[in-house]
Amino acid sequence: MSRVQVCERPLIFVMDTPGVLAPRIGSVETGLKLALCGTVLDHLVGEETMADYLLYTLNRHQLFGYVQHYGLDGASDDIEHVLKRVALRLRKTRKVKVLTGTGDVNVVQPNYSAAAHDFLRTFRSGLFGPVMLDRDVLQDCPAADTDSAPTAWQMAFRTSCGQSV
Repeated sequence: MSRVQVCERPLIFVMDTPGVLAPRIGSVETGLKLALCGTVLDHLVGEETMADYLLYTLNRHQLFGYVQHYGLDGASDDIEHVLKRVALRLRKTRKVKVLTGTGDVNVVQPNYSAAAHDFLRTFRSGLFGPVMLDRDVLQDCPAADTDSAPTAWQMAFRTSCGQSV
């Protein structure tokens, strides 16, 4: 267990308990956000599914750092297209044997799994730029209550929402 400071004024700490996660995750979207942050094992969700949700989130918030990082022609909401371009750029391919009527043929295909893994690794290392997965949640912050003096927690919450204290 470790202590993480989240605010200086007022002084607020949270306790980080590695490996401890709520027994229920409220929604699929919350689960995907947690998986992108690495709190849920990637193989339990699926790296291609996580990459698809990450692409959706990046495009929704108009964060196109992935386009520049991978040298793509432009933004795309098609994860298969993006992963194909990533795999080809990174030379992540695999040979697959295809059975035909005249015999076996070896075909080279993009390795979508390796591309999804790299896409997630690049996001987690910050190379796409700063990304706030809960931006939509913070935009829904409640207005300041002026009738009573705010508690330290309310002041920190309002500050995180960009409201004046």
